[in-house]
Amino acid sequence: MKFDAINFKDKFSKFTEHWSPRVVAEMNDYQFKLVKVEGEFVWHDHPDTDEVFIVLEGILNIEFRDGFVTLNSGEMFVIPKGVEHKPVANSECKIMIVEPKGVVNTGDSGSEMTAENDVWV
Repeated sequence: MKFDAINFKDKFSKFTEHWSPRVVAEMNDYQFKLVKVEGEFVWHDHPDTDEVFIVLEGILNIEFRDGFVTLNSGEMFVIPKGVEHKPVANSECKIMIVEPKGVVNTGDSGSEMTAENDVWV
């Protein structure tokens, strides 16, 4: 077993793509993913799982069909399974997503923004 801490700043320095999650750790069947986001994502949902957004740097808006939530650095929000949502960041924002292994970032929406799963950094 390795006893090295995971340094978010170091991990974020290893990629530049937006909306392309990178796995940094696994716990049981869950993955911790770092993502750089900017602009608008697509409307989507995850019918079988909740999803956690943790903002590490910047401001993230998560739109819902009947409202929105704004997350600042150091804040998090849990989106219940089946709830349609669209993340939006007016400028680059660095976030962590916690979700079960194998979850597709765009749900069933089938978008050009669908990212490859299980990409580690």
